[in-house]
Amino acid sequence: MSDQPWTIESIRDALGNPALAQRFLSEINKAQAHELLQVFARWERIAKDTHAAVERGREIAAAEARGEEPPGEWIDGTARLEAARDRFRAHGAA
Repeated sequence: MSDQPWTIESIRDALGNPALAQRFLSEINKAQAHELLQVFARWERIAKDTHAAVERGREIAAAEARGEEPPGEWIDGTARLEAARDRFRAHGAA
């Protein structure tokens, strides 16, 4: 979203997932007057985070489509995951 102020409609749209949008609308509609700002602020934060994640995903996909490394700092967690796998296997898991 641009620098426009967030509204109930823009939060609903930014959430993307219909079930999540319905949950937001339900909470905002059922909130008592003294709770409205708090409920709105919480969902505004969720919408901003969701919007930022979608934009980040688009940047990564565009970089990969151009054959470039994805932007940002990436940590190779292979060794950590392999160590965890080995610990689980040692205890009889999959």
